[in-house]
Amino acid sequence: MAGREQTVPVPDFHWPPRPFHVVLVEPDIPANAGNIMRLCAATGAVLHLVEPLGFRLTERHLKRAAVDGWDRVALMRHRSLEEFLASANTERMFLFTKKGMRRYDEVRYEIGDALVFGSETRGLPEELLKRMPEKTVAIPMVRGTVRCLNLSTSVAVAIYEALRQVSR
Repeated sequence: MAGREQTVPVPDFHWPPRPFHVVLVEPDIPANAGNIMRLCAATGAVLHLVEPLGFRLTERHLKRAAVDGWDRVALMRHRSLEEFLASANTERMFLFTKKGMRRYDEVRYEIGDALVFGSETRGLPEELLKRMPEKTVAIPMVRGTVRCLNLSTSVAVAIYEALRQVSR
């Protein structure tokens, strides 16, 4: 009927519980972390926050952005990058950086992989990128347009590509 909105049913997607690990190394902006928290709740991903954080987990902006994902996300905190690396499977870890050696869609993701992102202002530590250059991944952008993508946008691009691959 003209003038009436029609709702299109959204298919119910099924993928394994806790399919991926999203790792934020020293995130700065609470609203980005909240958006990523909601994204992890929606996709079943485990969210790892590597300290120091640029905000407190009790911050209003963080909780507002996370909305209903706040109490539905599997959240792990790590006191340092070294603490996280000591507990992680570094064989299946991908470091997202504009300096990446491969495009994000050229990686063959597997359930349990860790998708690692740096802070909004500094990116991932240079020593980590030098230690694991073969694990670096980039999301392409038109050269000369913007410095970088928003962190929560980058995480969304990466997690949904990984989920697309494993849910075939």
